[in-house]
Amino acid sequence: MRGDALWPRQVSVWPETPGPKERMRGDALCPRPALPGPKERMRGDALCPKQVSVWPETPGPKERMRGDALCPKQVSVWPETPGPKSESCLLAKCMMGRGTLPGTMPCLPRVPLLGSLLSLRSPLPPHLLFTHLTHTYGTLYTLYMGPHPTVVVSDYTHAREVLLTRGREFAGRPRMVTTELLTRGGKDVAFADYSDLWRRHRRLVHSAFNLFGEGSSKLQSIVLDAADSLCSELLSSGRSCVDPAPAVLRAVTNVVCTLVFSSSYLPSDPELLKVMQYNDGIVQTIARGSLVDIYPWLKIFPNKDLKRLNECVAVRDELLTKKLIEHKETFTPDDPRDLLDALLAGQQGSEVTGDITDDHVLMTAAEAFGAGVETTSTTLLWAMAFLLHNPEVQQRVQAELDEWVGRDSAPTLRQRTQLPYLDSVLCEVMRIRPVSPILIPHVAMQDTSIGLHRIPKGTRVLVNMWAIHHDPKHWDQPDCFQPERFLDSAGQKVTPPSFMPFGAGPRVCVGESLARTELFLFLGRLLQRCHLGIPQGTAPPDLQGRLGVVLQPQPYLVTISPRT
Repeated sequence: MRGDALWPRQVSVWPETPGPKERMRGDALCPRPALPGPKERMRGDALCPKQVSVWPETPGPKERMRGDALCPKQVSVWPETPGPKSESCLLAKCMMGRGTLPGTMPCLPRVPLLGSLLSLRSPLPPHLLFTHLTHTYGTLYTLYMGPHPTVVVSDYTHAREVLLTRGREFAGRPRMVTTELLTRGGKDVAFADYSDLWRRHRRLVHSAFNLFGEGSSKLQSIVLDAADSLCSELLSSGRSCVDPAPAVLRAVTNVVCTLVFSSSYLPSDPELLKVMQYNDGIVQTIARGSLVDIYPWLKIFPNKDLKRLNECVAVRDELLTKKLIEHKETFTPDDPRDLLDALLAGQQGSEVTGDITDDHVLMTAAEAFGAGVETTSTTLLWAMAFLLHNPEVQQRVQAELDEWVGRDSAPTLRQRTQLPYLDSVLCEVMRIRPVSPILIPHVAMQDTSIGLHRIPKGTRVLVNMWAIHHDPKHWDQPDCFQPERFLDSAGQKVTPPSFMPFGAGPRVCVGESLARTELFLFLGRLLQRCHLGIPQGTAPPDLQGRLGVVLQPQPYLVTISPRT
């Protein structure tokens, strides 16, 4: 479960290129920069044999003239070069509005009410657009999401300062309409604002994982049972083509259901299908993004997405409330059966009595589904996709499993140190395709700074983990799939400091250890029992990905056969 992972996707919400009046009104707030040359193109333009480009097709002449498409050789967010008043316009831009950032930090053009949204129109997903903009503005720059000043951090040094060195100063969260609805006003861990209550709540959740036995044989047994069911379901298809996504999603959902409220389901169980249906509805609605999170006053108007989100949340809350009532009736404080029991036990503790309500317990359980299912299942699907592209990596993992585990028993957590290559494959998957390429927005809790730049209280900060995980200053050939980068010369696992798929600091994912356990056991058992192949006559999986709530692979087909 990734607590710093999910945030409503910022999508292109603006129409085609504005007319002359719109350009005169605000687009000419900064001098037009020179287009980047060949050496300035986004890192990763040179593709190696193990890499598939993340860029869309280069737009044609008409698209270039229109100016609403970005490609590695083109910057399309700038209008015609402004006149001689550009310097005074730039000064006015930097001084305009409450909360603007003084000093020399580069800033995208902005206009009243809209902020920088006109400059963010692009077919690229936000993480690629923000990375592309570093070639014009550098790795630390400002933009305005409507009226909200927002700093984008795209390098490890400044990200470390935001997340760790000044972690508490940047530990706040913005209040957004959709997340307030999703979490009953911020009663979860991931989206709740930083406070003493939040710290107590987070400690309770962490203790609940420990009470339940995070890393214990009980957890291991739950995950391995689900992994065996997944293998059996995939193998039942024979050697025919199969889309692995539905089976993987069901297996991971079953693990979370067992962890949260001790319910394990068959693939066709109505309650499991209900859980998957409402969770998918929430994910798809949030993924579309909404202007209401930038302009909250828009919620007074009819909104299909908010209506759909309300419906899915109502179904979710009905099911979880039913489970909570059942648990309270059979609850034994000294013998917690699952996460709900562990949370109830912590709720009764003297330190948090009266602070942690049933709403906090329910939203914590809901978050386990919203964050834990989507991120873990997506990471597994990315792992399978990259293994199909790199069959020699699959063979090496299987050879390691054969040597240290054998074929007769499943891999265990105790054998993790003996399986460094399996672990390094998972790390490389999370590096090259982070499911959360942009972390949940942070908010400055006080007047503070990043580097030499003063950051006023209330400023939002976006950490672009995609750019950090693809920075050639820290990663050799960052767009190539190379699990060996996580091994030292002796073949032992190492973790570079710029590898932060779960965030870091006070806002690091509370379920990081749980997620790593699931990924290790799922992939280890799958590769121990099965061979993954590309169906004859089909292309390998598309590695470009599509961004929703998380960065997902495009649907693909695979053949699953038992290892001989």
